[in-house]
Amino acid sequence: MFPVVLSLLSSALLILSSPVDFEVCPLGQFPCGNLSVCLAQPKHCNGQQDCPNGADEENCVDNSGWPHLFDAFMKTRSQEPKECMLDVYPDVCYCEGWKVNCNNKNLQHVPAVSSNITALELNSNGLISLHSDLFVRYRHLERLHLENNSIEMISKRTFSGLFSLRKLFLSQNRISSLKAGLFTDLSSLEWLILDENRITSLRQKSFEGLKSLFFLSLLNNSLEHLPKTSLCFEMPRLNWLDLSLNKIRDLPPSLFHNLHNVRQLNISNNPLTHVYEDQFDSFINLQSLSMEEVEIPNISIRTFRFLTNLSHIYFKRFEYCTYSPNVRSCKPNTDGISSFENLLANIILRVFVWVVAFAICFGNVFVICLRSCVASENEHHTMAIKSLCCADCLMGVYLFFIGAFDVKYCGEYNRHAHIWMESLSCQLIGSLALLSTEVSVMMLTYMTLEKYVCIVFPFHHYRAGRKRTLCSLTSIWALGFVLALAPFCDRRTFGNFYGRNGVCFPLHSEQVERPGARCYSTGIFLGLNLLAFILIVFSYSSMFYSIQKTAKSARQTTFDLEVSVAKRFFFIVFTDAMCWIPIFLLKILSLLQVHITGTLILWVVIFILPINSALNPILYTITTSTFQERLRVCVHFRCMDNH
Repeated sequence: MFPVVLSLLSSALLILSSPVDFEVCPLGQFPCGNLSVCLAQPKHCNGQQDCPNGADEENCVDNSGWPHLFDAFMKTRSQEPKECMLDVYPDVCYCEGWKVNCNNKNLQHVPAVSSNITALELNSNGLISLHSDLFVRYRHLERLHLENNSIEMISKRTFSGLFSLRKLFLSQNRISSLKAGLFTDLSSLEWLILDENRITSLRQKSFEGLKSLFFLSLLNNSLEHLPKTSLCFEMPRLNWLDLSLNKIRDLPPSLFHNLHNVRQLNISNNPLTHVYEDQFDSFINLQSLSMEEVEIPNISIRTFRFLTNLSHIYFKRFEYCTYSPNVRSCKPNTDGISSFENLLANIILRVFVWVVAFAICFGNVFVICLRSCVASENEHHTMAIKSLCCADCLMGVYLFFIGAFDVKYCGEYNRHAHIWMESLSCQLIGSLALLSTEVSVMMLTYMTLEKYVCIVFPFHHYRAGRKRTLCSLTSIWALGFVLALAPFCDRRTFGNFYGRNGVCFPLHSEQVERPGARCYSTGIFLGLNLLAFILIVFSYSSMFYSIQKTAKSARQTTFDLEVSVAKRFFFIVFTDAMCWIPIFLLKILSLLQVHITGTLILWVVIFILPINSALNPILYTITTSTFQERLRVCVHFRCMDNH
């Protein structure tokens, strides 16, 4: 029977995973339209055509990266004449129209050029300092490139007279500070690129005079200190602000006060210690917010409530997406457990959860009914088996609930994710799963110890009576309920113990997890369960040693029966232990802060843990020769009575 079930299940999984019926890409990848080609998620809308049909660059509203805008700007300048329109420019440089290209010419100083120049490129040279009034003659200069030099010192009046300058590129230099009033004359400046310098702080008047500034990038500097006063008085038209890859620990909300025109904000890769609830209240027109690699332990829905125009948001963790339910696109779009659309991200497990749940419930209820109808010589053992089946059956109920809520939130999970993980329903089914696993482990340990006493000490004539058995089983269930319900008692200590992921099971430890919750889950999975596993291994080792020692002299029928039962129990507990070893390893790795993919956690919770509950009825009852014989006798007598 069991091989047939496995065969059917394998066939079903092969059909589900077949590319003939479904074009499913692995987690973290996306399909190229209707082609059977999958690409990594970062290649989606990255400005380059990676799909043969160009599907990766279609419907891209959020082009996160200033090079896209720069390319668009350069295209608008393509109508300039190719013939040089300047009288003076260095021989080593290239002139076209009113612009001069002196890139990578090993220049140590800014060369002299005609005063009617509109674009000057001095990238990848040996410039070290920029003195006062260096560009004062170039009243028509619109674009100035000083990238990839060794510029350390910039005089306060270096850019004096550049009233027409629209774009200034100073990235990849050694600039450590911006003097107050440095940009006073740049009233027409729209783009200011200061990427990859050594700027450590910004002064209150660092950007004074930049009334037309549209784009400001300070990416990959050493910024730690920012002014507490608002930037809006100096840059009222600012649309794009990039502060990523710095050392900013605190972003005062007053810094962004009344920055109503900002559409793109990037604060990724900063060691922020916290995010204020009103951090982004000023960004009423914000469309894209990047917070990648930023831990937000105090995250709340209130933080993003007033960002009504926000369409794209980028977090470090997928679970943060639940706090911005109205955002159309949130990345990462999965944690391996849940996705933006579904509670269970894996299509195979979305079906498998129902199959396992049905197998668990049917098998355990069937065994309980059979054990109730067929008399047994050892009633106390039967009581323990029924109790174990009840515990295993709860795991099936847990999976049914997970499958049901997955169907309920199908296609729009992120809109309900936060409410779901904070809900009483999630807490209860999570506690149900923990109750099932812990009672099952303790029940196996109890039955193993009973067999250990009977076999290792056969002449002590120890047999648990009905009262002792009931007391033991009741104690196990009581302890199970205490372990499962304890996190409800103190929210401050445990936090949202069960609601840290979509499947509501507290297996994986995280940095944002409260210390009390981490200690508690560690005590259960690496304390109680590991102790139970060690006891079981020790007991069966002792039993087999005792069996080998007395095998030649022992011929009692009762002892032979106990030996047979012990062998069967060893196989049962061995399969259980093989399923629990990954749990121990997963918990240890998570405590060591080793990155564990959510997909692995999902397979453990949906497949490895419940598979024991599905196998136990078959191994304990249906395949035992003793039970099969009693069932055959029972059926025979029933047939005789009917005749």
